[in-house]
Amino acid sequence: MRPFEEVVAEHGATVLRVCRAVVGPVDAEDAWSETFLSALRAYPQLPGDANVEAWLVTIAHRRALDIGRARSRRPTPTPSMPDRPSPRADPASRDPDLWDTLARLPAKQRQAVAYHHIAGLPFTEIAKLLGNSPDAARRAAADGIKTLRKLYREDQSR
Repeated sequence: MRPFEEVVAEHGATVLRVCRAVVGPVDAEDAWSETFLSALRAYPQLPGDANVEAWLVTIAHRRALDIGRARSRRPTPTPSMPDRPSPRADPASRDPDLWDTLARLPAKQRQAVAYHHIAGLPFTEIAKLLGNSPDAARRAAADGIKTLRKLYREDQSR
């Protein structure tokens, strides 16, 4: 079995992008950290033929949902709001409007888009994450991309 550090180095950026797409840029790093803490504990029992990236995205999905639920349960007062989130090293941060538009998609569409187009997971794996069929996952991703294009074009024309 490969050292866990190699797994983090190889898949860390993808997992961060997925977390960012699911919970937004503010909570993405927390979700990323929680993902790899959980993965570290379970890694020794991972079968040798497992799809490590799909396994990590599954964990990221669950951690991101946990963080999103926790955030929605507690208010966080702040004296002032920043104008924009701080830029990340992620290439997609060059277009924060795209991330804002992605956040406006319905949850299943946003997750399907993130898992398929950002993480590169097959629809059979996405279906397991979303609790639906591969056809429903494919439809959610297609609808998400269609809606994303429409909303993004509208936003850019303003």
